[in-house]
Amino acid sequence: MRKVLAILWATTIAVLWTAAIHAQAPGPRKHLLVIGMTRGYHHGSTSNALATFWKLGKGSAVWDTEIKTDMEWITKKPPSSEAHNLDFFDAVAFVNTTGNWNLNDEQKHALLSFVHDDGKGLVLAHAALDANYDWPEYAEMTGGWFQAHPWGTFDAPVIVEDPTFPAMRHFPPRLYIYDEMYSPKNWSRDKVNVLMRLDETQLNYTNPPYGAPRPDKDQAIAWSKMYGKGRVFYCSLGHTKEAWEDPDVQKMYLEAVKWAMKRTEGSTASHAKVK
Repeated sequence: MRKVLAILWATTIAVLWTAAIHAQAPGPRKHLLVIGMTRGYHHGSTSNALATFWKLGKGSAVWDTEIKTDMEWITKKPPSSEAHNLDFFDAVAFVNTTGNWNLNDEQKHALLSFVHDDGKGLVLAHAALDANYDWPEYAEMTGGWFQAHPWGTFDAPVIVEDPTFPAMRHFPPRLYIYDEMYSPKNWSRDKVNVLMRLDETQLNYTNPPYGAPRPDKDQAIAWSKMYGKGRVFYCSLGHTKEAWEDPDVQKMYLEAVKWAMKRTEGSTASHAKVK
């Protein structure tokens, strides 16, 4: 009898141990391509950002990171022995990639289809919106273009419009964030899920020093959207080196990548401005 009980006990422990391992396992690691190429204004925070995405992938065990400072792997052509193409990756993050990328037609089609047709993820940090003004499909995919940063770097009054989204849950409903906030153009609230916006009642519109803000004063600084089958996340945060050292900003981009890789769920439905 004791032998039978011992066998049952050992079997139970083995089952429970196996279940615990599977419950904790994050699943097969994904692959993230992070690009920090600059063809326009160079942000001194770009290296910090690239290192942050690498660290977040290692710490979470959700993804492995490849870092590039060019657009060589934005293609679906067969790669060389040690290189990769887009087929290898589950998401791409563009960090402060200002200017005209000078992609050829194959590369443009490869990137668009990577998101739209393959259902892969796209994460856009800060100045990734300040790019490719001669490529309308890029703005359609990302949700808009950079227009201005009317207030420079300041203590920005921020309203979280979708606190249920994974990358927003750790923020309070209202907060101040010291960073350079973009005023985007060619974006429409009915085509994205606005996650964060500036509180227009606390902004100075009398003499904006860095370009004119939007006439409707609807200053979205983060959104989620679908582009075909793929998920797209954009946030203005990341101009300063200090931003990438902020645990809240790191947590936001961690959850953004996980969401873009379809490891978590969050809305992309449009909504009216949250009062």
